[in-house]
Amino acid sequence: MPASFDEISVGQVVSLGVVAVDPHALEAFARAFTPGWGMERGAPDAMVFALWARLDEQASADWPQTKRLGVDALRWGRNPPVGELLRGRMTVMGKDPVGDDKGIVIAQHDLLDEAGRLVFSCLTRSVFAR
Repeated sequence: MPASFDEISVGQVVSLGVVAVDPHALEAFARAFTPGWGMERGAPDAMVFALWARLDEQASADWPQTKRLGVDALRWGRNPPVGELLRGRMTVMGKDPVGDDKGIVIAQHDLLDEAGRLVFSCLTRSVFAR
């Protein structure tokens, strides 16, 4: 990711990394947050969101992003099975400078399965330093 807001370009695609649906994590998550959810159904929607949030947090740790303003338009495509490797990506959809020291970046985030099918997507608005 570029070092500042001004170096970010619309259409830019950034990898968020990869994460597997771990059977132990799925079992613990389902027990704690979705009682009655069978592992044969794959990862529940809330866990898919949590997997994306983890990838996003790890990927953005060194970015000039100073604040997340919103996560909108959440969509779930499927519930990935145990062992499925998910790949995260972010596509910059728009940007708007706000004064001399910051700007807003609007991005689409996707989680794709091993076959390239959409598992989850959302739109974010974030403040980046200029």
